[in-house]
Amino acid sequence: MSDRAAAEALVRLLEIMRRLRDPETGCPWDVEQTFQTIAPYTVEEAYEVADAIERGAFDELLGELGDLLLQVVYHARIAEEQGRFGFAEVARAIADKMVRRHPHVFGEDRVASATAQRRAWEAVKAEERARKAADPSVLADLPLALPALSRAQKLQARAARVGFDWGAVAPVLAKIREELDELEAALGQGHDAREDELGDVLFALVNLARHLEVDAETALRRTNRKFEDRFRWIEARLAAEGAKPEQRTLAELDRLWNEAKRALAKDPAG
Repeated sequence: MSDRAAAEALVRLLEIMRRLRDPETGCPWDVEQTFQTIAPYTVEEAYEVADAIERGAFDELLGELGDLLLQVVYHARIAEEQGRFGFAEVARAIADKMVRRHPHVFGEDRVASATAQRRAWEAVKAEERARKAADPSVLADLPLALPALSRAQKLQARAARVGFDWGAVAPVLAKIREELDELEAALGQGHDAREDELGDVLFALVNLARHLEVDAETALRRTNRKFEDRFRWIEARLAAEGAKPEQRTLAELDRLWNEAKRALAKDPAG
């Protein structure tokens, strides 16, 4: 698609949103929406984009990206109605930010590697936070609404920038064992104690993911998908026999689980 065609498509989408939000002739549901009511849909659409990518469902990705773009257009329209900013300001702001954060592309600076670029990127972001944030903490401006695993990994990465980090995997593994021991000791205590210690275990596991250069959120989504695929395989296998999982013993289900692992390893598509 040419730049002109892309611009025309975007102008059409903006006009559609304007008409949907028209107080007199628009859609009643769309008119009554606010930043707060739309925000959950924005998060949901972002996850659906990630899900389509993870599943390799690229035939669905086009539609999911459109749904996510609609969320940006929606928020920008509400902001424009309130006299705050419009879509043009949103696009201009992110374009300016990308130019500012890539002086090696849009300026005369040069970087030797992707690692050097990542360090330069983080340095520019740190300067931006220092200029605009009332909170001087290195942990400032990490959204509370982030998934807990993702936010934990980002918190740890921020702390690591100022030296609060282990330099190797071994002490991280030792910390995980320590936290597991503390969780075991808390099993006979109250709910709050168990929740606290389990949180420490999860936080330590996220730290291990970071040291292994693995995204914890992506890793868990991948495991969720494996579990779902294998359990659905078991359900289908039992259904073919006229049975259900609850009619089998745990030992029988465990045997079928191992069969599912072998079957799906040979045929990942199921």
